[in-house]
Amino acid sequence: MDQKEQSRRLGTEPIPKLLRNMSIPAMVGVFVMGLYNLVDTIFISWFVGVEGVAGVTIAFPVMLIIMAVAAAVGIGGASVISRRLGEGRGHEANKVFGNILTMIILFSVVGFVGAFTVLDPLLHLFGATEVTLGHASDYLFPIMLGTIFFSFAFATNSIIRSEGNARFAMMTMIIPSVINILLDPVFIIWLDMGVQGAALATVIAQASVSIVTIQYFVKGKSSLAPALADFRPDFTVIKEVIVIGLPALVRQVAGSVMMIAINAMLLRFGGDFYVGVFGIVQRVAMFTLMPMLGVLQGMQPIVGYNYGAKQYGRLKETVWLGLKVVTVMSAGVFLLAMFVPHWFMRIFTTDPATIAAGVEGMRIIFAAALLIGVQVVSGGIYQALGMARPALILSMARQVLFLIPLVLILPHFFGVTGVWLAFPIADVLAFALSMLFLYRDRKLFLVRTKGDDLPPPSPDPVRAKEPEGAGV
Repeated sequence: MDQKEQSRRLGTEPIPKLLRNMSIPAMVGVFVMGLYNLVDTIFISWFVGVEGVAGVTIAFPVMLIIMAVAAAVGIGGASVISRRLGEGRGHEANKVFGNILTMIILFSVVGFVGAFTVLDPLLHLFGATEVTLGHASDYLFPIMLGTIFFSFAFATNSIIRSEGNARFAMMTMIIPSVINILLDPVFIIWLDMGVQGAALATVIAQASVSIVTIQYFVKGKSSLAPALADFRPDFTVIKEVIVIGLPALVRQVAGSVMMIAINAMLLRFGGDFYVGVFGIVQRVAMFTLMPMLGVLQGMQPIVGYNYGAKQYGRLKETVWLGLKVVTVMSAGVFLLAMFVPHWFMRIFTTDPATIAAGVEGMRIIFAAALLIGVQVVSGGIYQALGMARPALILSMARQVLFLIPLVLILPHFFGVTGVWLAFPIADVLAFALSMLFLYRDRKLFLVRTKGDDLPPPSPDPVRAKEPEGAGV
């Protein structure tokens, strides 16, 4: 199947089959990606210690910011590209891609320079202590030097998925994850490089997949083929990409700010030990979220393409099916966290105090895990449609509007337990807000109406207008 036909099937293939074919590769990819993050933490915990995990946890917000910018550019660009392809405007999709690559290069220069100029002050700002600064600095320095590889790999993964090539997008996540897992024991154990070895393994892995991805585009395997002129900055295109990608940026940066707030409260009310414990619990939380993110990544190109093609019945069917799948996944996460949290903790350590603290924290943090799936999908749907304002609000809701204030307030009454309690309370509030938005726009997302399904547009249609019922 050629790439243009692969994109067109987003508007013709039966939704259950299409969502399965798009989501399973994405789920496998993000699962393996989460696995390498988990393996990194396991090696650091066993061969460096909980203080090494604490140092990486302090550095992690900076890494989140790097990934946030790349994800925002990639997701925003993917939304624009998938809708351009759905509207039959392939030449404009190439221009969007060229501008995305230009933005990646400029951002990477900033990251490289920052490694030599603001590294230690940044870590002090994010809560590094005398115990954790060395580990945090050792980890973050190689990461910032390799900003170009992280940015390119993260952004192009979304772009590849936007043209319907879920299988290759999956491979671009599996390849660096496998390389990273293989290199971890080499650098951390055999070369005795500690946390710096973990970072170096990650950078080499991202560099490797960047080479594979460049070959994919250069050899014409993609339906996108930007000319040199497409790299010239077009601020109209850049603005559209940034506005649509802004919710992803806000969500990731909010995650970074959230980490800073949590680390600060844990240091104040519990010490470096609890920062290390949270570092372990957070890795488990990220890992369990990965399958739901895979479903969302499978949904977004389908939603974006069919919105551009004005096939609203297919859009609604995709949303309904996606919500059902992530709700089942959320139930599975809840049951595991409630009944066998000690299984997860024993993967990282045999220390009884660390296991006991982690089990207690995990059970509280996941108390409202049943509601996570709807939160994940709702903001992503609006983003796929290019509806920036509701996507931004829903992306900010859990972390910025609810979680961060709760993290800063509750520990004053409940100590370290207050940090854990902030998570389920924020989940309940964010779920309620997500349901409010979905109910308001039910005509677009959930309720079938006459005339929902229209044939795909001609090769060069006028750009689709937002249908009635899509409020902002």
